[in-house]
Parts: sequence; C-alpha cells; structure tokens
Amino acid sequence: MKQITDTILMIRPVAFRMNEQTAVNNYYQKVMDSLLPETVNAKAQQEFDAFVEKLRAVGVNVIVVDDRKDVDTPDSVFPNNWVSFHENGDVALYPMFAENRRSERREDILDLLEDHGFVIDNIVDYTSAEEDGLFLEGTGSLVLDRENGKAYCALSPRAEEELVIEYCEDFDLGPVIFEAFQTVDGERMHIYHTNVMMCIGSTFAVICADCIDDKQERKMVLENLKADGKEIVLLTEAQLNHFAGNMLQVQGKDKSYLVMSDSAKSVLTADQINKIEKHTEILTANLDTIEACGGGSARCMMAEVFLLKKQ
Repeated sequence: MKQITDTILMIRPVAFRMNEQTAVNNYYQKVMDSLLPETVNAKAQQEFDAFVEKLRAVGVNVIVVDDRKDVDTPDSVFPNNWVSFHENGDVALYPMFAENRRSERREDILDLLEDHGFVIDNIVDYTSAEEDGLFLEGTGSLVLDRENGKAYCALSPRAEEELVIEYCEDFDLGPVIFEAFQTVDGERMHIYHTNVMMCIGSTFAVICADCIDDKQERKMVLENLKADGKEIVLLTEAQLNHFAGNMLQVQGKDKSYLVMSDSAKSVLTADQINKIEKHTEILTANLDTIEACGGGSARCMMAEVFLLKKQ
C-alpha cells in the first residue's frame, strides 16, 4: 500500500462561513465579526484558488469540484471528513457530528471520479451510525499509516471507539486508539480531530505527544511509530494553535511535499524544519481565513485519492 498519493480532491467553497454547529467542540474556530459574510467567503475562495495553484505547480493532480449553492454546507471545503478513497477500489462514507455537514456527502463526486477513469468497486457506508449519535469523521478522526496497516485515532465526540474498531476490521488495519487533549480556558478538553495533532509521512511522523495526557497511551503511540521506522518530529501544544499538526505529505512531479499553512510553518523551529526537510520538501499556503472561521487547515482541505485508474 502506498502511504502518499499524487491525486487529491478539493471542494471550492461557495458560501464559506463559521459553522456554529461545529464550534461546540472545535476550539480552533474564531468568530470574525468584523468581516461581512460575503467578505469571508471571498477571502476563503482566494485562499483556496491560490492553494490549488501552488499544488498544481509542483505536479500534484488536484480535482476541484465546486460546492453547491442550494444547500447550507459552510464546511464543504474540508471533504476529508466525509469520504476516503482507497487503493483496493473501496470508498468509505463517514458519519458526521454536525447535521449541516451531512449534506456535504455527494454521489455526483463519485461519478465524477469514475469519469476521470478511477475505479470504484465498493462503497463502505458508515453513515447510519448518525441515527445512534455515533460519529467517525474520516481522515480527520483517523490518521492512517497505510504502509504499516495502522489507523491512529484520538477518541472524541467525533470519533467513537466502536466505529474505529469496525472500520479497522473492514479495512484490515490495526487500531492505535488513545485520547488527546488541549487546554481551553484552563480546562483539558478533547481534541476534536486526530489530524490536528499528528501527521504520518512515508518515513516520518509529526506529533504533539504532550496532548496525550495518559503516559501509557503516549508511550504506546510513540512506540508504534518508532517500531515502523518513522523519525518523530515533536510539536508543542502552542504550535497546534497555529495548525502545525494539520499537515499532509503528497507526491509531486519529481518529489514529495509536506503541505501545511503559512501559519503552521511560521511557528516551527529551525530544528523541526531541518528534521522534516531530511524526508520531504515543505509547501505552504496562506489559509488564514479558512483556519480562523473553519477551524481546519491544509490537511483537512485535501481528500486523498488512492483509487487505481482503469487500465
């Protein structure tokens, strides 16, 4: 199994704003009262378009789909939460915590990928779990080490343990389950998505181990990464507030890139950057508006496509 891909799906926002339904447990979202909604959306579109251009310039194959105007999907720019595309021809559809995010799931996008020549053999649909109030938000909740057959998951209101285990059985992955926290107004609260505190590249992993309060769990996670030969780059919790954990390694034309926001890179130390650059180049984009209102960053905007193409 490949760990990184050169093809990603991205959804261009049409009515981006702060989603009040996700703000209840995404502590990274900020209210931008000073800006009109149309200004926020226009800024988000500018950031999106410039980001896509940067990715395409280094040879990443970006499939861009416009969000729909007829539904209220303020977070549609983060497609990795509702869908994942796998090398074996499977597509997984995930149960979403916020009701207005459930409308982001679109069959026409699967048809479009087939039009692009990708083979979809099977749809693995977990969305009925929503009826029981159980959620698992795609590769936001799950950070996959495809090559080593593991799924890392920080449990939260958006990542239910029994669903993680079911998913791992379906996809033949070993679950690495733990709890991760951040300090909000002096209190330790669950981090809403695993992919804001860790990222797994082909030969390295970037992680904020300090978020894993239970020493045994922390040791278990780090030992799993080390056993698979990953060089570990440790982040601080303060760096996570600038989305330093929300990164994704992608394959460009001639080399691979660790993609992150300008904000994320700005808080990395020279030592952290040197460690990363031993393995891959760094590619950044300005995502200030999307990060502030959406509470997500570069990694959340990219749904990796591992599907094979028709011969």
